[in-house]
Amino acid sequence: MAVYEHTYKRYAGEVTPAWSRFLIIPRHAYRGVFQSKIFVAFFVACFVWPLVSAILIYLHHNVNALGILQVNINELVPIDGSFFQTFVSVQGSFAFFLTLLVGPPLVSRDLTNNALPLYLCRPFSRAEYVIGKMSVVLILTSLITWIPGLLLFLFQSYLQGGGWLTANAWIAYAIWSGSWVWIILLALLSQAISAWVKWRLVASAILLAIFFIPSIVGEAINNLFNTRYGNLVSLGALIGNIWAGLFRSFKPMDSQIVEFRNGRVVRQIMLAQPPIWSHWLVLSVICLFCLWLLYTRVRAYEVVRG
Repeated sequence: MAVYEHTYKRYAGEVTPAWSRFLIIPRHAYRGVFQSKIFVAFFVACFVWPLVSAILIYLHHNVNALGILQVNINELVPIDGSFFQTFVSVQGSFAFFLTLLVGPPLVSRDLTNNALPLYLCRPFSRAEYVIGKMSVVLILTSLITWIPGLLLFLFQSYLQGGGWLTANAWIAYAIWSGSWVWIILLALLSQAISAWVKWRLVASAILLAIFFIPSIVGEAINNLFNTRYGNLVSLGALIGNIWAGLFRSFKPMDSQIVEFRNGRVVRQIMLAQPPIWSHWLVLSVICLFCLWLLYTRVRAYEVVRG
């Protein structure tokens, strides 16, 4: 068919930079996420502990407030590495349940509706698609983990003085790196499960099982064989020891009560913890396995053999 009217023109508008194209996925995903009142209420609740932590830091430096409340400063929680480690642990729990609400349906919806060809037929690579889907979880969990954690650290540094900031700069690194290790693991696990399980409830149940069942198995191994190497099986203990290493509270030896009589400890033994590098190695293997699952599942076509 001959074309007599040459009215077609090349797009002359503003072109989105290639490095930021993946951000279109979380931008549209948040429209649906924040329409849920349950999610909005939970997301607001995630900031309760940062607010409580800020109040505790403020009370340490306000003599008048301590006098009104009749609280001894020695009775307050010390603002040190253990304080911020507790903060990361509490916010990490909130991040897990937030991922449980948001993560499972992200990739499964596209696979169910055969939407991947529509994404990948455009100048949009598989890596950008995966990063875009993970960004939905990464951004939300960052808002409740390392961002408020670093703000609290700066708040404490401002009240305490520059000397405290210099002496405790490692705490800021521990907050940032410890939070990122956790949220990257959550994002990879949730997206790998979402890519292979199309039903949201089943995917959420699998994500819960991945964290709770290995914890039970790891604790059983520890008790049966009088060891602590079962912690390498439990994701909770694994990430907890990594956090302990970052916050300089990791103990190479752990005590275990083996005999308890008449309300008194009769015999107690010391058990060696797995070294920190072994925790990082297991975590790396888990992350690489999740990436492999995503790589094999996320593609523009699917071969069906009859």
